[in-house]
Amino acid sequence: MPTSPDLSSRTFGKTGLIVSPLAMGCAPLGDMPETFAYSVGDERALETVREVLRSAIKVIDTAASYGDGESERRIGLVLKEMGGVPEGYLLDTKADRDLKTGDFSGDQMRRSVERSLRLLGVDRLALVYLHDPEHAPFEEIAAPGGAVDTLCRLRDEGVIEHVGLAGGPTELMMRYLELGIFEAVISHNRYTLINRNGAPLLDLATRMGLGVANAAPYGSGILAKGPDAYARYAYQEAPAQLIERVRRIQEICGRHGVPLAAAALQFSMRDPRVHTTIIGFTRPERIQQTVDLAQHPIPDALWPELEAVGFDTGDPELYRWQ
Repeated sequence: MPTSPDLSSRTFGKTGLIVSPLAMGCAPLGDMPETFAYSVGDERALETVREVLRSAIKVIDTAASYGDGESERRIGLVLKEMGGVPEGYLLDTKADRDLKTGDFSGDQMRRSVERSLRLLGVDRLALVYLHDPEHAPFEEIAAPGGAVDTLCRLRDEGVIEHVGLAGGPTELMMRYLELGIFEAVISHNRYTLINRNGAPLLDLATRMGLGVANAAPYGSGILAKGPDAYARYAYQEAPAQLIERVRRIQEICGRHGVPLAAAALQFSMRDPRVHTTIIGFTRPERIQQTVDLAQHPIPDALWPELEAVGFDTGDPELYRWQ
């Protein structure tokens, strides 16, 4: 029988925050063509945010580093129009290193959060993630007075309510979670139809009762548009083996009458370890299209066929850390 995921809101782990199963990822709204291979103009970005705030997608996920503040600035403009974050919506952001100097100190975390508050036009933040800690030594970030300690102090001061972790390498992310400090986690590009590198992180976070967000279920685009239209995975050119694997998945989905994007999205949404799935939007019409993909009936027989195609377990962004 064809099935589709439950679209009702749920509690985001031990944070107690309420999230919708779909979330808006705002990295593309930072206008970063060097990352996404396309640009996003101001008015289109603003209208996309407006449309989300009229939709069933109740989570807006951004970061200080997305366009070095540009994503937050654009969101803040729309929030100002609306008189603040609408009731029932969750706005989160991420505290980042200084993109020019690489400074990842505790003082930089405070500066990052203060700038986010100013750009977003809010007095406090419900959830702030430590973002991309792979860019500095663990011992530095986890040290007394360091980045983690400062975010916890900001929580104690009431500037932020909850502290999460968002980053890349799975083993490093697990090391940070084992500190027992974080309440939520975001993994990206590492739990998709064609890559399961992040599965151990999802297992650990679930055992710890954390809120779990899975970002980039389309692998930055190839699992939404198909390899002929967008042959990139995890923000880089996709290797030939991966492209061929996506072609096989696309062919199987076609035989079952299921859009490739629906299968990729629902793969994440149907996993009981994942509370919300983060998708990047750059056009207002994509909002309802994504809700429709999330509700597209998928026959149970499709999933074992897709599983048989196989998947990678290595880090899809290993090239960045070598």
